[in-house]
Amino acid sequence: MSERELLKAVLDVQQSGRGGVLATIIRDQGSVPRHAGSKMLVNDDGSIVGSIGGGEMESRVIDEALEILPTGQPKVMYYELIDPARGDPGVCGGQVELFLEPIMPDPTVLVIGCGHCGQALADLAHWVGFRVIVSDDRIDLCNPDVIPLADEYLPVSAAEIAANASIHSRTYIAAVTRGVPLDVAMLPALLATEAPYIGVMGSRRRWATAVKKLKEQGIDEEILKRVHAPIGIDIKAETPREIAVSIMAEILAHHYGGTSSPMQWMGSTEEAEKPPPHPKAPDSTVMKG
Repeated sequence: MSERELLKAVLDVQQSGRGGVLATIIRDQGSVPRHAGSKMLVNDDGSIVGSIGGGEMESRVIDEALEILPTGQPKVMYYELIDPARGDPGVCGGQVELFLEPIMPDPTVLVIGCGHCGQALADLAHWVGFRVIVSDDRIDLCNPDVIPLADEYLPVSAAEIAANASIHSRTYIAAVTRGVPLDVAMLPALLATEAPYIGVMGSRRRWATAVKKLKEQGIDEEILKRVHAPIGIDIKAETPREIAVSIMAEILAHHYGGTSSPMQWMGSTEEAEKPPPHPKAPDSTVMKG
């Protein structure tokens, strides 16, 4: 398989929303089946595209790739191929170091409701670099003429959104709809997806009304706690663009693991030189196979 074909497979996996892990040999020494630069894509079902040498080592890399895929964190692996009796995955005599890189789907904002706030939010989400899907049952609003920067348009009813949208572990759902009936119609199916964030616009009273109706349908209160409602961060936003900033700020905080709290700080110079721990720092552990 050519490198071009393998890279196309990587792009296909990312665009599909499934994700995978690209394993690349970054260093080799001595006798090894494949050398530095060799690549293998591990799909989420354990199937592979390409090869890093086959055999027990490749099998272990596949297992490790499937373990790190849900975390999205890269990893470095080190193997000696000398003595299987001591646990080595081969007898070639060399050493191999690999970099396992999760290939995650593009972070996506699904905007439900293409009114003034939805239009502003779609534009802002595109501007900060997210893939944007917009949906509304009003086809005269859900189209490129009204929202030119969206990547996908879903002119379907609220109840049909989950069945028509590709929702994955990096899809952030912002429902800026025009009423409780639409919220109640769409939420049961959306709550069954793996979306990490579901936000619903409206007042506390509106959300309390929706919760009551959803509970009457049998939706458990613990499941409803997944919903961020009222949506956004409290900045006293009023205009559609200001509301879009409030919503996008909450989505970004959720995406990156932020706290949404002010960053004001009054520490010393010495304290300022100490970098704060990052909540999603890559795991670069070197493991010996």
